[in-house]
Amino acid sequence: MSEADIVSVFAEGTFEEQIQELVNYLTRGRSDEERLAFIQPFQDALRTPEGGKPLGEDVERKRKIFAMVLAEVKGLGDGSEKEIEGFFNLLYAHLLTLYPVGSAETRTHVVTLLKTISLSPSGTPSKYRILSNLFNGIPRKSPLRLPVYNTLLEIAVSHDELDVLHISRSDVEKWTSEWDITPEEKSKFLKSIADAFAKAGQLETAYEYSLSYVRSLPSSSPDAQSAAVEAISTALRLPTIFDFDPLFKLDAVIASKSHELFSLLQVFLNGGLPEFNAWTESHPDALGKYGLEKAQLERKIRLLSLASLGFENIGRDLPYSKVAAALQVDLPDVEKWVIDVIRAGLLSGKLSQTSKTLHITRSTSRTFERAQWEALENRLLAWKTGLAGVLEVVAAAEQQNAPQVVPTAGAVDVSVQTATG
Repeated sequence: MSEADIVSVFAEGTFEEQIQELVNYLTRGRSDEERLAFIQPFQDALRTPEGGKPLGEDVERKRKIFAMVLAEVKGLGDGSEKEIEGFFNLLYAHLLTLYPVGSAETRTHVVTLLKTISLSPSGTPSKYRILSNLFNGIPRKSPLRLPVYNTLLEIAVSHDELDVLHISRSDVEKWTSEWDITPEEKSKFLKSIADAFAKAGQLETAYEYSLSYVRSLPSSSPDAQSAAVEAISTALRLPTIFDFDPLFKLDAVIASKSHELFSLLQVFLNGGLPEFNAWTESHPDALGKYGLEKAQLERKIRLLSLASLGFENIGRDLPYSKVAAALQVDLPDVEKWVIDVIRAGLLSGKLSQTSKTLHITRSTSRTFERAQWEALENRLLAWKTGLAGVLEVVAAAEQQNAPQVVPTAGAVDVSVQTATG
């Protein structure tokens, strides 16, 4: 739901004509007798007694009439998608005009509408559209946007159609910064999005939103501690997550340093197989407790160890024997692990079966601290020196191959004339 989707909710005609239009839609499918009985109370309410205040100037009477209409909305109604959208847009136009957006009455009416729409047994495509229209018709900072989007989210999750909403992290960050909601409501909203992606099987995306959720909580709260531990276990469990540095930037994770999983997380940030094996020996029951599989974690720590080894040897040929020793694997298995680490996007290089070496062209560092900055600085200085040498060679070659200056045709003529004279 991008800014391009924002719509202005407006209506044409007098108030009386618009109410009549809404009532006529609500009477569809009824017999003539039922229609007349249904319409009569609205006609009476719209009629201004002699000497009474004109309806156009009587806001309270307009609100009462609108409330009468709203009370009769039991579902999406009997109409095409276009007609359903038009009916609800007209409802929104009156709702957002007759009541202050921040009033308790407005919230009550919005919540009632949301419940009616979500519980309607049919018309899912129309639900997305009419709820999106309501969301975009409400001012950006209004807290009413939150329940509207929550309803959209619930419908999408229940129908396994989360992709319909096109949720993006940039939109979610913008909304939570704009909406006038409490920190608790913000945290709950972020968690609901993380849960929605998890239920949809999009676990990596769910993990990213769970980090935002942890970040939104007071680091010392019980919820934050629980969420931090869950984020750590999720990061370790997911086979595609290799970057653990963002976790160490969360206050709630740092506050959980006494937890047994925190020390395991440190192994995956800086350690290797020896440290991992030592941890599993000292915590024999921990992996099962948090749904972690030893074989999967061993694979991940091997790939990370190879990436770290590659980072230390960028631009060099790394012998298979050194790789085998670091990963604690047999020499014939080295190429398999190199292919795996390249597929994971952690390293780029070229294998040489003849020399039994891996030439490293690129590798990922697990963290970027002083040692990594110093290594990067040394590498840049080496490249700078190499480029300076190349420039010197090019300049020398250009000077050597420069064309010799020869006399022009005019100069030859002058010299001949002088000699003759």
